[in-house]
Amino acid sequence: MNRSIANFGNLQELSRICKGDILKMTTLAKSGHPGGSMSSLDLYLALYHYANISKQNFKYINRDRIVISHGHTAPGIYSVLGRFGFFDIDEAIAYFRKAGSIFEGHVEPSVPGIEWATGNLGQGLSAGCGFALAGKQKGLKYNVYVVMGDGEQQKGQISEARRFAKKYGLNNITVLIDYNKLQISGKIIDVMPQNIKENYISDGWEVLEINGHNFNQVFSALEKATSNKDVPTAILASTTMGKGISFMENDEQFHGKPLTEPQCEQALEELGFVNDLEKYREVREKFTPSKLKTKKNRKLRINLGGFHKYEKGTKIANRDAFGNALADLARMNKDKVEFAVFDCDLAGSVRTDSFAKENPEKFYQGGIQEHNTAVIAGAMSKDGIITFFSDFGVFGVDETYNQQRLNDINNTNLKLVTTHVGLDVGEDGKTHQCIDYIGVMRNLFGYKIIIPADANQTDKVIRYIASENGNFFIPLGRSKTEIILDENNEVFYNENYQFQYGKANKLRLGNDATIIATGVMVEKALKVYEILKNDGINVSVWNFSCISEISENDLTAAASTGFIFIYEDHNVNTGLGSIIATKMVDYEIICKLAKFGVTNYGASGINKEVYGMQGLDVQTVAERMEAVLQN
Repeated sequence: MNRSIANFGNLQELSRICKGDILKMTTLAKSGHPGGSMSSLDLYLALYHYANISKQNFKYINRDRIVISHGHTAPGIYSVLGRFGFFDIDEAIAYFRKAGSIFEGHVEPSVPGIEWATGNLGQGLSAGCGFALAGKQKGLKYNVYVVMGDGEQQKGQISEARRFAKKYGLNNITVLIDYNKLQISGKIIDVMPQNIKENYISDGWEVLEINGHNFNQVFSALEKATSNKDVPTAILASTTMGKGISFMENDEQFHGKPLTEPQCEQALEELGFVNDLEKYREVREKFTPSKLKTKKNRKLRINLGGFHKYEKGTKIANRDAFGNALADLARMNKDKVEFAVFDCDLAGSVRTDSFAKENPEKFYQGGIQEHNTAVIAGAMSKDGIITFFSDFGVFGVDETYNQQRLNDINNTNLKLVTTHVGLDVGEDGKTHQCIDYIGVMRNLFGYKIIIPADANQTDKVIRYIASENGNFFIPLGRSKTEIILDENNEVFYNENYQFQYGKANKLRLGNDATIIATGVMVEKALKVYEILKNDGINVSVWNFSCISEISENDLTAAASTGFIFIYEDHNVNTGLGSIIATKMVDYEIICKLAKFGVTNYGASGINKEVYGMQGLDVQTVAERMEAVLQN
């Protein structure tokens, strides 16, 4: 490890050199954050010298993890990593913020030495907690360091992360706060007063106060924090915005504003450098983006156990089947595979309590702190741990959309399972009826959305996603539903059924029209089928469970009747119907289409009443379809 006594003279000289790098790359790009990068710079130099991470071991499992929470200080961290040999520093200077370059305006894990993409402030400590928790669970001895700005301490998610770290004894995590007392709009005391030191102490952390430009003090604080085996530690490091350049120091305008070329020349002269911007400009103009590498999906090594079959005549909620499958996976893999399940004070409702009883040491209760929990679960999933996060739809999707988006950007392997979606929530009313879960989550390019129709398909889906890399989103209803049967009145999703991602299922055959449904609405679609059949109208019924992967062959077959009805309890403007309509255009399928979905926020009442008020009860839908077909 690099914890020998540092040569402070060398670090002081590196600080001078890195300041030149920062000024050159931001001036050349004509954008960036030079001021904050220069106030954090000495912390970065000391930390990457001290921590067990280097150009040789930055992919090793036992390396220390460093999370840069205030990702806009990318110029500072790129200069340090480049000078420490992680990559060619000249490329970072020339290609900073150049489209197609890995050296983006905010830090990205595509850059060697960067663990987590940040930019939205307040996220880094949660990610750090995820990495620290993974190390604890796997018995690894690495340390996690999170470098943060002082302005971002205003974010509420940071307080959530502080409490989580204390609760779970994450003494392997150290926070370094760049305390320059300035943010974009001015002094932090004017923008939003805060008691940074007192906030950490009140949540059970130890706080060390130092001069962030004094390498001796930074090293001493890191040594004390790393050896502190009782509680997590925060290092409050007083720094100067724009440190080292006379006209930049303590001036907030340089927080996010690059220098003009004359200013840059003046600053480089102060540092003792010749202005060689032209050299880098020529390199920048010749830049050619490299092709993005496609990640290969692979099966995870896990004992999936046996299929839990629910017999016909059974009424059971899909969330119950999820809980049973999760508990079964816990039993089958207790000593073989790293599992983690996260809950936000809803274990009994989302059915993660069964897992908690089977494997309590790998069950994490985040409390009513959804933002923090979503990021911790995402970060932990990057460390080879099969990670489930379960919540109500409005909390796990709507409330934490930004966190799920950042998980996706960071290429996590999270299994997000939300219950209580759609109008099916019933009595809880409009604030809890998540009627936009498809529309929201389909914005995320890496999440695969699967909505199972009954308990048997749910069992198959949960076992499938547990064995697959990548982000998955599984929305489940609240109510008990019937087991889906085939035309011979036998269980459709039986022991012979193999879930195939992207494959839809034809449940009934008819020539007059087609009903496409998903999730809890499949049961209702089959009842509509029976009503129409009794009236002499024969329709096909399809379950399209894989929302983010619509098969052209399946959709073409479904459209062969000439008329498709979409039946969903989702916002009619952004749900399954919109997806099907778009795919019909993409695949050049000619077919009439009618959408039956949610047209306004729902009422508070029993399931049947809520659907009825939206005109989505079985009888009304059958009558509406019949009227359309007869015209």
